[in-house]
Amino acid sequence: MAEFNPFDPEFNANPYPFYHRLRADDPVHQHPMGFYVLTRYDDVAMILRDPRFGKGGYDELLATRFGSEHDRPGLGTSMLFKDPPDHARLRTLVSKAFTPRVVETMRPHIQDIVDRLLDQVGDRKRMDVIADLAYPLPVTVISEMLGVPRDDGDTIKQWSLDLARSLDAIAMPVEPEVIERGNAARRALADYFRGLVAERRKTPRADLLSALISAEEQGDKLSERELLASCVLLYVAGHETTVNLIGNGLLALLRHPDQLRQLAADPSLIHSAVEELLRYDGPVQRTGRLAGADVELRDKKIAKGTLVLGLIGAANRDPEHFPDPDRLDITRRDNRHIAFGTGIHFCLGASLARVEGQIAINTILRRLPGITLATLTPEWRSSATLRALKALPVAFQGHAA
Repeated sequence: MAEFNPFDPEFNANPYPFYHRLRADDPVHQHPMGFYVLTRYDDVAMILRDPRFGKGGYDELLATRFGSEHDRPGLGTSMLFKDPPDHARLRTLVSKAFTPRVVETMRPHIQDIVDRLLDQVGDRKRMDVIADLAYPLPVTVISEMLGVPRDDGDTIKQWSLDLARSLDAIAMPVEPEVIERGNAARRALADYFRGLVAERRKTPRADLLSALISAEEQGDKLSERELLASCVLLYVAGHETTVNLIGNGLLALLRHPDQLRQLAADPSLIHSAVEELLRYDGPVQRTGRLAGADVELRDKKIAKGTLVLGLIGAANRDPEHFPDPDRLDITRRDNRHIAFGTGIHFCLGASLARVEGQIAINTILRRLPGITLATLTPEWRSSATLRALKALPVAFQGHAA
């Protein structure tokens, strides 16, 4: 009998065989806890676009899972958990900073950051891709955009990890410690950005934080709680996706040496390669919606108010949409994956994550000759929401020239 248990160590190491069984045996799977799990591409894409499924009611759900802490400025107050019109109002305030055109102008600077990080690797002939590049790159970029002092990155890192891990509690039972650490992270992040906002009120700068403060001061565009929540969301989401894109993507290439060699020989393939890496082992594995009405889906009756999880990782390996879905093919065409979601909640930072991933992966292949995995069993973070490596040790020949 197919089942959804993302905390099973075997599932955590490789969820895709489980996804295939669920998709074949029970594509609209009702978990014993009452929520539904969708694994087919058409069904997952549908709940992300269909107005019958949304974020209305998430306040009550978050209160049940996190207690009074859900009401603190954090992800729950952000656009991530809002329906229109609040979602559109909040998203419009920050979307201009993440358009493809704006992001393209950042390529030279992102390349400089990647090169500087690899310069620090020097002639060690070994590195942890996560700690040495995949994490500091997007943290540096989003810190600069928001106006967060670069030296504060290490302080915020654990809060970000704890907050991201606690998101699993929205659907699944987790240890009380996970919720406690997540709530503590919400408090710490809100307090941190509250202090930074106070500084920017006195001395505005040409950064996204100052722009958000300006909108908040106009009164009808952004409340103080929404301002703080937007800061938390942008900072956490602004690096988590890219860290995992680079880590998961490079791991996939190292496990498929023919694809790695093909990309190294023809760096112009990087655009289609990154799209395939996002499809093959994407950074976000699931997303949730609440049914806003009674809905019948594949002979299952989903009651109004029921939580429905769309498994993005499963949808992106649906053989009805992707021929030979378990094969990594960096030249795959018509690759309409939904790694960044779809509909009104399509990932705001998708263009930035793509560019950071393209530059990081191509530069690694160019500067680290003979790169190989330095472990047989990469360790994954415990998360039902994110597909994230704890570390990615690699070895290479010579200097990171």
